[in-house]
Amino acid sequence: MERSKGELRRDKILELLKLRGKLSVQDIVEATGSSEATARRDLDVLEKTGSIIRTIGGAMQATQEVPFAAKQSALLQEKERIAETAASLVREGDVICLTGGTTTYLIARALKQHRGITIVTNAVNIAAELADAEDVQVVVTGGVMRSKSYELIGPLAESVIGKLNISKMFLGVDGVSAEHGFTMHSELEARIAQLLIERSSEVYAVFDHSKLLRSALFTIIPLDRATGIITDRQPDAPFEQACRERNVAVYSGPGRNTT
Repeated sequence: MERSKGELRRDKILELLKLRGKLSVQDIVEATGSSEATARRDLDVLEKTGSIIRTIGGAMQATQEVPFAAKQSALLQEKERIAETAASLVREGDVICLTGGTTTYLIARALKQHRGITIVTNAVNIAAELADAEDVQVVVTGGVMRSKSYELIGPLAESVIGKLNISKMFLGVDGVSAEHGFTMHSELEARIAQLLIERSSEVYAVFDHSKLLRSALFTIIPLDRATGIITDRQPDAPFEQACRERNVAVYSGPGRNTT
């Protein structure tokens, strides 16, 4: 069955959002040759289907939260390289924080052979993975567990975090962009991450290339609040330049710091 002009326009909008992450109404007008009124109606339709998130003057790509078990095997080798790089930054005596996520889970595995470190986490699966690490002290924040991520949230977690002092934090994220910074699907998890960041001397966002130039709903921190990012491949030039301008170190492979 032949698709209507409206469907073809909306398909083009979704393709552009996948490439750019965010579009203004004017961007849509120029790309589709439609009027502003038509562009806004198309955005209304796409918003109702859950395909986009409306913003002031345009829209951004909507990304849906995927449960931990469903994404655990995705890009496994890339995440293992990120974990190796993160573990190389850890020194004896460090207090390390790991938020929830498939990449931070692999960092926990990589740190099991380290000696004389403390690991703070709000993710129960990470704590369980570290249970047999003989020379690693594990601190769990407490709180109410979210089933999709195994992360602990709520007032109990917040009260414990306020008493902690952390050397290096490895922050799992759902999206990264220069405009929106480091983003997450869950507002409650973003809140816990913000509190942990406030208690941390250094903050490293860890993510594979599929998260780059994408935005989830809630911003955790802007790009310039991070000490560095650790990813599996060198970012494109504009994003790397944005990091350089904000004094954010870029690690794109084991031992490789490009900033």
